[in-house]
Amino acid sequence: MPIETDALIIGAGPCGLFQVFELGLLGIQADVVDSLPAVGGQCTWLYPDKPIYDIPAVPVCTGQGLVDALLKQIAPFKARMHLGEEVTTLSGECGHFRVGTSIGSDFLAKTIFIAGGVGSFQPRKLKLAGLDALEEHSIHYRVREPGRYSGAHLVILGGGDSALDWALALAPQAKSLTLVHRSDQFRAAPASLAAFREFVATGRARLIEFGNAVAFSADGTQLKSLTVRRDDGSKEVLAADHAFAFFGMSPKLGPIAEWGLEMERKALKVDTAAFQTSKPGVFAVGDICDYPGKKKLILSGFHEAALAAFAAKAIIEPGKKVHLQYTTTSPLMQQRLGVTAEGG
Repeated sequence: MPIETDALIIGAGPCGLFQVFELGLLGIQADVVDSLPAVGGQCTWLYPDKPIYDIPAVPVCTGQGLVDALLKQIAPFKARMHLGEEVTTLSGECGHFRVGTSIGSDFLAKTIFIAGGVGSFQPRKLKLAGLDALEEHSIHYRVREPGRYSGAHLVILGGGDSALDWALALAPQAKSLTLVHRSDQFRAAPASLAAFREFVATGRARLIEFGNAVAFSADGTQLKSLTVRRDDGSKEVLAADHAFAFFGMSPKLGPIAEWGLEMERKALKVDTAAFQTSKPGVFAVGDICDYPGKKKLILSGFHEAALAAFAAKAIIEPGKKVHLQYTTTSPLMQQRLGVTAEGG
């Protein structure tokens, strides 16, 4: 049976999560779909430990910290999360949309909110035949549970912030750690690179520049070694219990481009009164939307989500006036947030 919902949010990054909050304040139950297996979008996949300084009233937080706080904030609204599935089809019209996903889920939604950032993110993978079988076992594109790699032979591939940050974090507990980069030019913060070179100078890590992984050996799903070839043609076999490839994430707009929505520069054109796309009832917030003066900031997406929610309320409950209420003084708002009883 189709899953019926008043609001289907596509994307579980910060803007998608805050959209749950703004809808919840208006009494609208939401479902959230994301192609990634966990909530957070770019914040948790690209920079979970990086500091963010421009969230209002929050002097500093990490990407993961922001997502954790948003999850706590939206908890009263009990949004249903559908993770690890990509929205593939969108049909119908305002108030009566039919949405399908990559794993066969079927939704009937009155309104749609696209909060997919710049598309669904897929890691740029290490391209060696047969390596797919080792993914999540000993070949990784993100770090989960850093403590599990203590005492292991580690190889990190890449030259950006993620590669250097994790090299610095994992090297002290690793049996060995080698960072392999395809050139001698790094995209990482200079301070991180300087700190890692200090590790190399004191023997706590190795650095191979102008190197690429060309072969591997494994026992089942357990990596044993990684062969690196330098630009001069020389090869070296590195002991490796785990290898991490940090080549960045590749955003793919994917099926969104096929939904007949007006676009500009690979983004969805919206109005600035309701952040509605060219299809009535379909809204877009965050980095996926475009309008004159658009700034790709998380705080901008929060503003967009608030106005989109009010516009959706008018669609979901036609003919009913939408009143602006304040969480500070409205008993109804406080009841929905679970901070006071109705009429209190």
